[in-house]
Amino acid sequence: MSATHHCDLAIVGGGLAGSLIALAMQARRPEVRLLIVDAGETLGGNHLWSFFDADVAKEHRWLLDTLVQYAWPAYDIAFPAHRRTIRQPYYSLTSERLDAVVRAALPPERIVTGRRVAACGPTSVTMADGERIEAAGVIDARGAGDVSTLQAGWQKFVGRELEVEGGHGLERPIVMDATVAQHDGYRFVYCLPLSPTRVFVEDTYYSDGPALNAGALSRRIDVYAEARGWRVVTGANDLREERGALPVVYGGDFDAYWRSGGAKVAKAGARAGLFHPTTGYSLPDAVRLAVRIADAPDLSGAALHDLTHDHARTAWADRRFYRMLDAMLFKAAVPDQRYRVLERFYRLRSGLVARFYAARSTPADKLRILAGRPPVPIGRAIRALRGVK
Repeated sequence: MSATHHCDLAIVGGGLAGSLIALAMQARRPEVRLLIVDAGETLGGNHLWSFFDADVAKEHRWLLDTLVQYAWPAYDIAFPAHRRTIRQPYYSLTSERLDAVVRAALPPERIVTGRRVAACGPTSVTMADGERIEAAGVIDARGAGDVSTLQAGWQKFVGRELEVEGGHGLERPIVMDATVAQHDGYRFVYCLPLSPTRVFVEDTYYSDGPALNAGALSRRIDVYAEARGWRVVTGANDLREERGALPVVYGGDFDAYWRSGGAKVAKAGARAGLFHPTTGYSLPDAVRLAVRIADAPDLSGAALHDLTHDHARTAWADRRFYRMLDAMLFKAAVPDQRYRVLERFYRLRSGLVARFYAARSTPADKLRILAGRPPVPIGRAIRALRGVK
């Protein structure tokens, strides 16, 4: 007979969203008996997350204090006709640090890794081996739901950490280097200087489809490094490599997306649709929801469902402006000219740029972004905006 385990709160999925909920609960509500369950052997998978200073409210920054590994006072952008340093702090953390911090904060019996989940309900979790978890409430944070319910382009990428002989010479991150040759939509290179000799380089594309030729992108990273004069140490040990494809949403059916992950189950992270429609950034949303759950008086399955659903539904409604911009980017701009949309955007004031990334653009910001002649054909822009929800 399969074993049954009992707890107050079961968090299914130990990625960024699930782990932040666990940390917030342990800090604010240590009396709550929680379990965090993940199919991987470590929490967080293999990821490097970054965020801008304005992305996370000052009163919520405590949740990230022990997680941030890298911090810079500014970042650079580069386009064919425009270069700029933006004086806004930028931060990064890794999945290895996330795993270590969660394990230090929670008793070991509260962390279950290497176990695949077969099904989630509002108050129960069934493991693939038949074991069950009974809880007052369950939160599903296992990753994206059915993206076919959304209208989206794709941000796809391959990133590699490089060891550079003699140093790479970068003082701060390059968040977008779009001076590179344009392939498969809008292409840019992202660079994070992790030490004087180590740099994380990501080749990124805003493309119409999610198909990823990882080998080609990896070779383009080599070409980029060579063009910068970097002598990359081959065979360096323990260096990070990432790849993926994130939806850049310009429309769709939120309710259908929510139901695809389980109609009555509380959700977090990408499974709740909580990510910036344009950038795919999920960390700011993960922090906001984690703090809100930790402060919730009722952790029952039904109450958690209503809390997370209403939170995500409100975010979806509030972000229609960003989906409209995404529609113009993917449906109005010629693919190899998409960089012009971002090049124009980065000529705007730094405060506006910061609020955009935080998904907190003011009405005045929105008017300024739309003011003037758009860098896309007018007719195509009008057609692109039809049907955006």
